[in-house]
Amino acid sequence: MSVWTLARRTLAATTLALGMFSASIASSQQQAPLPAVVVAPAAKMDLRPSIDFPGRLKAIQKVDIRARVSGFLESIGFKEGSRVKAGAVLYKIEPGAYQAAIDEIEGSIKAAEAQRSLAEIERDRKAQLVARNTVARSELDIANAQVGKADGEIDRLKGSLDRAKLELSYTQITSPFDGIVGLSAVDVGALVGPDSGPLTTLTRLDTVHAEFPVPTTLLLEQRDRVKRGEASNEQTVSLTLPDGSVYPQKGDIDYFDATVSSGTDTVTIRATFPNPDGLLLDNALVSVSLEQGTPQMVIAVPQQSVQRDQAGAFVMVVGGDSKVEMRRVDVPRTTQGYAVISSGLKEGEQVITEGINKVRPGVVVDAAVVGG
Repeated sequence: MSVWTLARRTLAATTLALGMFSASIASSQQQAPLPAVVVAPAAKMDLRPSIDFPGRLKAIQKVDIRARVSGFLESIGFKEGSRVKAGAVLYKIEPGAYQAAIDEIEGSIKAAEAQRSLAEIERDRKAQLVARNTVARSELDIANAQVGKADGEIDRLKGSLDRAKLELSYTQITSPFDGIVGLSAVDVGALVGPDSGPLTTLTRLDTVHAEFPVPTTLLLEQRDRVKRGEASNEQTVSLTLPDGSVYPQKGDIDYFDATVSSGTDTVTIRATFPNPDGLLLDNALVSVSLEQGTPQMVIAVPQQSVQRDQAGAFVMVVGGDSKVEMRRVDVPRTTQGYAVISSGLKEGEQVITEGINKVRPGVVVDAAVVGG
């Protein structure tokens, strides 16, 4: 066999092997699964502009319960942390000394009234003697003065009696409003009085205030937008709680501070929220959201579907033929987990939300609708 014949045979064998290898690769490519992605439709929804501010909750009423008279504590009429009604007796101070003071004053009043009766008899007698010119007129004047003095003493004692009765009433310390009572700082048998400090705290939580600072620049921008007709003065206030959940009840703004804080250049605004279930707690840190009160329908997609490069924002759109297309979009704002699309997408078009890193324009994909 010549060298040329051997070379031709070797070349033919190599060509056959390469052809078989290429066919194997093509077959493997045909059998490869399509990239799996998750898509969501561009939907028209009410996504009103909103701004979030840090805020703090404040109970609508909160007072320290204090003793107004001194004495030993006789009983405690509440369970710590429980709800109490207005007028409920929270503490009782031993009333004996205050009742005794009332009895003593009432006795003094009776004695003063008897003394006044004697003074009136003497005055009448002196009047008869003056009428007969038996005594001088000055003695009748003295008798009248004695009656007036007795009247004054009775009035003084009645004032003391009213004060003593008031002090007796203070031996029962009652709830000034419906609320939740806190921990008791004293126990039965303790000596309490006006200088003892707070005995407990009563907090009303059926309605709660949320106070939050707003930069003055935002307030001015909002006024300008209202003047231009781009916004409304109607605002909806909502709360996001410390665990990230959104409070189901909406609030109403009821107070604007008239003074700008010099340190932060902000104005304090207060909103009131109903709290029938007691979910909102005094002094809790929350996020306050202010959003436009009137509906604003816009086309939006999940925020994670929007990608960005040096040329700007884009999304990957899956068409009816399951092919991927890169689409440039304008995104004026994002809110509530959605990107608002002002141009570049039509309602109903499917954008990739998961698996974007698996695809490129022109690739056919296996698309599953989110939530489907």
